[in-house]
Amino acid sequence: MRIVRFPVNNEARYGVLDAQGEIRSLKAPPFESVDYGEERFRLHDVELLAPCEPSKVIGIGLNYRDHAEEIGLELPEEPMLFLMPDTAVIGPGQTIRLPEMSERVDYEGELAVVIGRPASRIRKEEAADYILGYTCFNDVTARDLQVKDIQFTRSKGFDTFAPIGPWVVTELDPTALDIETYVNGTRKQRSNTRQLVFDPFFLVYFISWVMTLHPGDVIASGTPAGIGPLASGDRVEIRIQGIGSLVNEVAPWKRDASGP
Repeated sequence: MRIVRFPVNNEARYGVLDAQGEIRSLKAPPFESVDYGEERFRLHDVELLAPCEPSKVIGIGLNYRDHAEEIGLELPEEPMLFLMPDTAVIGPGQTIRLPEMSERVDYEGELAVVIGRPASRIRKEEAADYILGYTCFNDVTARDLQVKDIQFTRSKGFDTFAPIGPWVVTELDPTALDIETYVNGTRKQRSNTRQLVFDPFFLVYFISWVMTLHPGDVIASGTPAGIGPLASGDRVEIRIQGIGSLVNEVAPWKRDASGP
């Protein structure tokens, strides 16, 4: 099942997308149950939003073996967690904005885990029961600020730095998926989730012992080797086997007021 989110009369709605490109509306968010409504829409007639509304986005640092090798660091003994604000979230087709205070902003293609029901201090073997599904994620990062600050809040927390989409796939084995990132049609990243140090099930279990996970929360599971910079005018695409592709354009911020 592919769960989408889209606006109808200025109200965000959830729906289920079928193989023919038709969206069947849902009466309520799909976390407790899937309750179909009567309305139907064509995919090409709607604007897709981020497919969930997370209260928080949890990022995982250094979680691909090939990426750790790329930057010359040892594999972590435990997942390295950081948080991104919900204000960073955008959907497919929306614009990534380059902040004035950064001179290098990078793409990071990732598999995202979407939580389906409250998870707190769960057992490891139960983790799959708390997952709604999976989607594509771009962990956009102001690399120069990440190095300068050491911690990740500013470098990963800018508005528009957490593109998610295009939909949540609910029936998918996340442990052996091809993942690729393209910039302007040129492949920059290529790996497989077999390279993950900590798989999605372990991440849900581990994080639930740190903080309560709410329905719609997102875990960005880490990026493989091949990270690199973005520039204004770029088109960046994250492709994941069994899910599809998340595409966003890149542009500078446009504002009248002067900033820091």
